Amino acid sequence: MSRIANSVLQIPAGVEVTVSGRNVTVKGNKGELDLTLHEMVEMKREDDSLSFRSLKSDRKTAALAGTFRSIMGNMVQGVTEGFTRELQLQGVGYRAQVAGKKLNLTLGFSHPVEFAIPDDIEIETPVPTQVIVRGINKERVGQVAAEIRAFRPPEPYKGKGVRFSDEYVKRKEAKKK
Repeated sequence: MSRIANSVLQIPAGVEVTVSGRNVTVKGNKGELDLTLHEMVEMKREDDSLSFRSLKSDRKTAALAGTFRSIMGNMVQGVTEGFTRELQLQGVGYRAQVAGKKLNLTLGFSHPVEFAIPDDIEIETPVPTQVIVRGINKERVGQVAAEIRAFRPPEPYKGKGVRFSDEYVKRKEAKKK
């Protein structure tokens, strides 16, 4: 069983953590994030560190304490550094282009695919076959990247589609005559 809740979370300089009841707000140079703690998780603040513990001694609440410690760690990292997810487009004629608050994708369909960029996410396309998703909320960055990938997931025969830059696509051999 993981013991991540036992490790203390250090708050770096320039990050402000505000606790009011069960609501926690983390402010940094990149933005602000909010979280509501579970009623079975207790958070203690001591100078520039946060510690978490479960109020009951069963496996489920111990797991919740570790989960909330990880979420708070991601929030602190998000408001200081931010998160990035990179997508690659592979296929003849596959390309992406940002136009205002829309991402225009050409993915081999009979129509172009338009994706509305959320307000809390930045998307850029340095080259037409690469999409970079940036933001301060790790969950939102991953969700937006997954939604873009879902338009044309990579297929196993030719490897065409939208894939994460660190994703490995297991290739299959074509049917023999």
